Amino acid sequence: MKAIFDDRQWKHDPKHFMANGTQKANPEQPRRIEVLQNGAKEAGCMFLAPADHGLGPIAALHSPEYLVFLKTIHERWSRIENASDEVIPNVHPDRRTASYPRSAVGQAGYHQADTACPIAAGTWDAAYWSAQSTIEGADLMLAGEQSAYVLSRPPGHHAFADLAGGFCFLNNSGIAAEHLLKAGKRPAILDIDVHHGNGTQGIFYERGDVLTISIHADPSRFYPFFWGHNHERGEGHGRGANLNLPLERGTGDDQYLKTLDTAFDRIQAFGTDIVVVALGLDAYEKDPLKGLAITTPGFARIGAAIAGLGLPVLFVQEGGYLSEELGQNLTSVLTGLQNV
Repeated sequence: MKAIFDDRQWKHDPKHFMANGTQKANPEQPRRIEVLQNGAKEAGCMFLAPADHGLGPIAALHSPEYLVFLKTIHERWSRIENASDEVIPNVHPDRRTASYPRSAVGQAGYHQADTACPIAAGTWDAAYWSAQSTIEGADLMLAGEQSAYVLSRPPGHHAFADLAGGFCFLNNSGIAAEHLLKAGKRPAILDIDVHHGNGTQGIFYERGDVLTISIHADPSRFYPFFWGHNHERGEGHGRGANLNLPLERGTGDDQYLKTLDTAFDRIQAFGTDIVVVALGLDAYEKDPLKGLAITTPGFARIGAAIAGLGLPVLFVQEGGYLSEELGQNLTSVLTGLQNV
């Protein structure tokens, strides 16, 4: 299996985020790259560097206003007296239709949903090349590959069209799906991160041309809280093209596989001809966030089940935080797919 990664993705090195009112070390560390690379190589992946496909495929999903913000905000923030090294918002509008401020502080609040997406000097470059890696992966699929893996870091599924959040800045899975759609494919995004893919849902919620499915821990008491409930089905042209499958905390392998069957029924009913898997590995039983309880062999079963669809599959890396088993879990899911 071919894999895509660009060394400029190392540049994003966030230091802080807030959780439960406490400032903590940011878990989305660059060392995740090394661990995930090793896990992919163990599964037989051969890494390639992406070409630069430009801003077009990114701007197909994200507003130009937001892209200007991401490119320039750290430099502007740095000119504020006594500003922190990272852009972290401290005020937010009460609605997306509120007035757009000129202030760097105000724009940070407008474009950053929470304190888990700090922006530092290397963030834009890393996010840009994470997205380029994903576009390259989509092009591999268009060239006839049956599967590919994108080490997209920083991840993307909490990013809306003009809003960062939850360690995410550009919605890599969504960018891949849009790129495939424009090439004549009928894509579905299957998000198996422990957290709901709220940004992905938001981007496609009123559209019926991309199917979005998310299997995740029940958000009633789990991030992202406000999205991911099972009554959210899409609106307008998108009604029925969004499927949320929230699970009780601590759900293990067997129930998860049964839930995948429900997702697969919807994928087949959509007439899908390619699947973009937003691959979170944080559903692992020993993940620090303790949402679900998937075992390492369980990830192999998930990979094998996805292979059973008989469709081309593009894996786009989402969550999965540093643990001894992170790389093993990636090896497991990729091997499970390839051994069917």
